[in-house]
Amino acid sequence: MQTLPNLTTAQPTPNTALTDTTIHRRKTRPVPVGNITIGGGNPVVVQSMINEDTLDIDGSVAGIRRLHEIGCEIVRVTVPSMAHAKALAEIKQRLARTYQLVPLVADVHHNGMKIALEVAKHVDKVRINPGLYVFEKPNPNRTEYTPTEFAEIGEKIRETLEPLVISLRDQGKSMRIGVNHGSLAERMLFSYGDTPEGMVESALEFIRICESLDFRNLVISMKASRVPVMLAAYRLMAQRMDHLGMDYPLHLGVTEAGDGEYGRIKSTAGIATLLAEGIGDTIRVSLTEAPEKEIPVCYSILQALGLRKTMVEYVACPSCGRTLFNLEEVLHQVREATKHLTGLDIAVMGCIVNGPGEMADADYGYVGKQPGYISLYRGRDEIKKVPESQGVDELIKLIQADGRWVDP
Repeated sequence: MQTLPNLTTAQPTPNTALTDTTIHRRKTRPVPVGNITIGGGNPVVVQSMINEDTLDIDGSVAGIRRLHEIGCEIVRVTVPSMAHAKALAEIKQRLARTYQLVPLVADVHHNGMKIALEVAKHVDKVRINPGLYVFEKPNPNRTEYTPTEFAEIGEKIRETLEPLVISLRDQGKSMRIGVNHGSLAERMLFSYGDTPEGMVESALEFIRICESLDFRNLVISMKASRVPVMLAAYRLMAQRMDHLGMDYPLHLGVTEAGDGEYGRIKSTAGIATLLAEGIGDTIRVSLTEAPEKEIPVCYSILQALGLRKTMVEYVACPSCGRTLFNLEEVLHQVREATKHLTGLDIAVMGCIVNGPGEMADADYGYVGKQPGYISLYRGRDEIKKVPESQGVDELIKLIQADGRWVDP
């Protein structure tokens, strides 16, 4: 797949900010996850999570491989027990033997120190949830947390987290501090409420523990199921980190986005908004569907923003009374013939009015010139006029003549 040149991290001046079309990515440190690097100016990384039970070795290996083969660069697996953690050793060995090593992340939740320590031997990154890593059953009669109680729990968290941090640090592996709006710790809720501030403070508490142990291979996420909460949490986290001199990459996602069209729109609304602001180094679209359905959405978001180019970019007018052919049908024919290509912009325009002008940035154009005929363009230059019935074949020949065609 093609990745566009690294976009600048320099910020525009006030005089140019409103007309600047470049995404200025927040500068972050590089964090290794197997053979993939998150942050540090690297392309935004795509990841997902298998839904097979990790105890199912064959199913898990197949699920990881399916995702990786279609472009998922990091794969997460759930590890709810010690048996699941040990199963990951066999999963990793099986991948190495039958396919290839894939960057793996283990998801660890409730009271997960022992599980995390075991799984850290077998994966490239461990994801922990600050609200659940040291889980304490909420007390319905509690009315406050005293500073002493707050500090005592903080010390317990440190004692529980320290062995994992040291293990990951010494192995050169990484950690994701994954805060979820729906699972904030009780003392954070008492102190900050059910707010983005509480999410940020929860992450910062864990970051400071890691830093005190000289461990900085960290990725941070601030997920929520409501897009406005998610946006506020990530923006505040980026602001606080910048103020504190922290440069950790951010993992973007709208958790529990649902399925179908709305799940995709909801995820795009959150992820694309932040990416356009320069916030975010890796993304996961969380759909209530097969994990493989998430990857095309990720790449479509990145392509639409110009962050990665993994498919053909199609430019097409919406059709009107001037359109000289069945635009929807022809666009479908062009897409089916060229969708396997990478790095091209192809325009399909219904008439000469919208044609050359609106498609000026396209590599190739297919334009209605007169009834029954279309004109083919290379950039702004008209190359030939051909009968509409030959249009798609002639477009392919033009791409072939330029040496930009590959067989499907």
